[in-house]
Amino acid sequence: MHLNRLLAAAAVVAIMGAPHLAIAQEAAPPAPAAAAAAQVAPAGDLVETLKASGQFTTFLRGIDSTNLTSVLKTYKNLTLFAPTDAAFQSMGEAQLSKLMNDKAALQKLLTHHIINAPVDSSKIKGARGPVPSVAQDQILLDGSEEGALKADGATIVQADVRATNGIVHVVDKVLVAGAGEAQAAVGGEAQPGSPPASETSGTNP
Repeated sequence: MHLNRLLAAAAVVAIMGAPHLAIAQEAAPPAPAAAAAAQVAPAGDLVETLKASGQFTTFLRGIDSTNLTSVLKTYKNLTLFAPTDAAFQSMGEAQLSKLMNDKAALQKLLTHHIINAPVDSSKIKGARGPVPSVAQDQILLDGSEEGALKADGATIVQADVRATNGIVHVVDKVLVAGAGEAQAAVGGEAQPGSPPASETSGTNP
């Protein structure tokens, strides 16, 4: 099933007009704790589910400080790519501190992790292409490799946690717009069947 037939491009919050925060990819490998994270179980809405897990304190602190908590509690049929605390720590202390103190850039980054439509793993498997995020940019979803699901190059380490108002996919890295395309370019990976961004913009689920 093509991803571009599933998703709505409309944002659920007003985004401040700040430029994208460029997050450099560090040479250090991903923190082992991210891949070894304990399984997340549904525990109410999206925010309650993350709180109950205890592995997403940085993300939760970020949405509180940028007035996004109510969005993730009240809007329905959202898809959230949730980085663990270990995923945020892998950015490096200095860069994480800079991000947390820049509310406009932090809001832009966090809303990049949200899709305003339900996208479970069955819609990612066997497909590869960009989908619109709430930040009004694109997340590159990639399920073209057998046994692996990715978003912007980050691995989905646990998929399909079904909260009462949406789906959580746990990821091992903080998502950065364009990171998936850059990773594919370095590896020389082909992109068969990738729908162009123009086909995903303004469509309805």
